Amino acid sequence: MRWSQLHVPTLRDDPAEAEVVSHKLLLRAGYIRQLSAGLYCYLYLAKRSLNKIERIIRQEMDAIGAQEIYTPELHPADVWKESGRWQAIGGDMFRLKDRWGREHCLGMTEEEVVTFIARGELRSYKQLPQIWYQIQAKFRDEPRPKSGLMRVRRFTMKDSYTFDMDAAGLDAAYKKHYRAYCRIFDRCGLDYLAVDAHSGAMGGSESCEFMVPSPAGEDWIVECPASGYRANLEKAVTTAKPPAVPDPAGDAGLEEFQTPGKKTIEEVSEFDGCPPSSHIKAMVMAADGKPLMALLRGDHQLSETKLAVETGATRIRSAHAEEIDQWLGAGAGYVGPVGAGDLTLLADSALEGRRNLITGANRDGYHLRNVTPGRDFQARFADLREAEDGDFDIASGEPVRRLKAIEVGHIFKLGYKYSASMGLKVLDENGKGVNPIMGSYGIGVERVLTGAIEQNADSVGMSLPVSIAPFEAVVTPVNLKNSAQREAAERLYRQLETAGVDVLLDDRAERAGVKFKDADLIGIPFRVTVGRKIGDGLVELTERRTRESRDAAVGEIAKLLTQRIGEVMPVAESRN
Repeated sequence: MRWSQLHVPTLRDDPAEAEVVSHKLLLRAGYIRQLSAGLYCYLYLAKRSLNKIERIIRQEMDAIGAQEIYTPELHPADVWKESGRWQAIGGDMFRLKDRWGREHCLGMTEEEVVTFIARGELRSYKQLPQIWYQIQAKFRDEPRPKSGLMRVRRFTMKDSYTFDMDAAGLDAAYKKHYRAYCRIFDRCGLDYLAVDAHSGAMGGSESCEFMVPSPAGEDWIVECPASGYRANLEKAVTTAKPPAVPDPAGDAGLEEFQTPGKKTIEEVSEFDGCPPSSHIKAMVMAADGKPLMALLRGDHQLSETKLAVETGATRIRSAHAEEIDQWLGAGAGYVGPVGAGDLTLLADSALEGRRNLITGANRDGYHLRNVTPGRDFQARFADLREAEDGDFDIASGEPVRRLKAIEVGHIFKLGYKYSASMGLKVLDENGKGVNPIMGSYGIGVERVLTGAIEQNADSVGMSLPVSIAPFEAVVTPVNLKNSAQREAAERLYRQLETAGVDVLLDDRAERAGVKFKDADLIGIPFRVTVGRKIGDGLVELTERRTRESRDAAVGEIAKLLTQRIGEVMPVAESRN
C-alpha cells in the first residue's frame, strides 16, 4: 500500500476527552473515531490490526476442531425467556419491538441462540462432541461507556460453545480452549495472566479469565507470588479475617448520638473521632427482589459476587432510597442492624467477635455507639468483603497483592443451565434422552488490541507486536525529489512485497521528521529509511520497539528484514 492513497488522519496532540493511553493513541493515530458514547467507527489502520487478531483467533480455533458459524445479532425475546435470563440480565440488554410489537434484543452473548440451534439439530450421542464458534458484533447498554474501546456499547467477540455427553467431555473441551486461548494471546504478543473467576449471569461451575495487567484496567486481580494463587477480585478468597484492629474501650450499653448531615463512614468517623475500622458499614440490598442488610467493617468493601453466592441470588442490587425508607424508616446513611426489623442480616467475618462499634441508628441524623455483634443484633457471618493488599493467602500464609488488569478473554463451564432450561436432549447409548453438558468461551477482539497498546506504548506512540501491527514495515524515502532515493524506495517496496513482508510505502510529500513521527505513532515495527547513503548502496533499518538502527546493503535488506521479523514474531509457548 502507498501512504499517499490512504486515509490515516493522525493528530499531534492528545484529545481532551481521552484519559487512558490506548484511547489517546487510537484517536491520535487515526485508528478510530467516536460516533457517540460507546460507539466507534474503525478506520483503515484499526481494521487491519483487528483483522490480523481475528485471523490468529480463527487459526487457533480451527486447530482444535471448532466449526465457524454465524448467528444473527438480533434475537427474539422468546429464547431468552426460555433460559430465564430475559429478566435476570437487567438494564445491560438493548431491547426493542418490531412493527408487530414482538419483543427482541440485541445479542450480548449467544448461549440461548446456539442452544436453540442444537435443539433442532442434535439427536444422538454419536453427534457429540461439538465445538461451534463465531466472530461477531455484540451489544451491551453500558451505563458509563469510557476508556475508548475498553468499555463500549458495540464490540466484537469471538464466542464459542461446546456440547458434550458428560463432565469428562466438558473438562476436555475446557482444556482445549484454555490452551487455544494461551496460544492466541501469546501470538498477539500479550503479557497476560489466567485467573480464577466468577461465572456471574452466565452460570456454571467453573470459569477462568485471561487478564492483561495494566494501570488502565477496570478489573482487579488478587495474586500471591509465593503460591501462584490468582483470582479476580470478585472471587478472590484470602484468610477468613484480616489483621485484627483494636475495639473501642469500655463496657457501656448502646448510646444514640446525633450526627446531623453525616452520612458516609468517612464523615461520621471524622465527626466522632473513631477510625473507620471501628464502624459497621450497613448496606441495604435487594437479592432477587428480597431485602437484606450486608454488614462490613467500615474500611472494607462489599463483594457483591460473594454476597450473591452466599444468598444464592441471581441478581443483587443496592436498594432504592424509597425502599430503604419503607423497610427501615431512615435514609441510607443512617441505617444499621440494631432494630432492623425483618431484614436478613449478613455480616462479614471481620465483624465476628468485635465490640463497641458504631453504626446507623435507623433514625435520620443519628448513629449508635457501643454496638456489639451477637449481643445487640444477630447475623449470619460469611466472607463478604473484597480482598485487600496485606491479606494473607490461604495456601501459603504469605501476603497477597492487587493488580489492575484488562479482561481479554473468559471461559466458562456452563454445565446444564441452558440445555436443561431450554429442553435440549440427545439420546445416549441406551436410547435415553439426556441433556448435553455445555461450555462457553469468549474473547474481546478490541480488548486484545487495547491491551497490546497499553502494554507497548511510549512517549511517541504505540509499539505494536509485529503479529497485529497494521503493517510490519514501512519504506520511507527521505527526499522524494531525489530521483535516486525515490526509485530505490520503489524497488525496495516491490522486493519486500515479493518477499511476503506486509509493507507500506510512505510516498507522501512530507518532511522526513513528519514521516518518522507518524510511523512511530501508528506502531509500525520496522522502518527502512532511504536517504543520502543510497549512493553507497546503503539504507537504514530501524526497529520501533528498541529504537536501534543499522545500515544495511540494499541487496540484503529483504533477507535481513524477513529474518528479523521472524525473530520478533510472537509465538505460542508450550503450556499445560
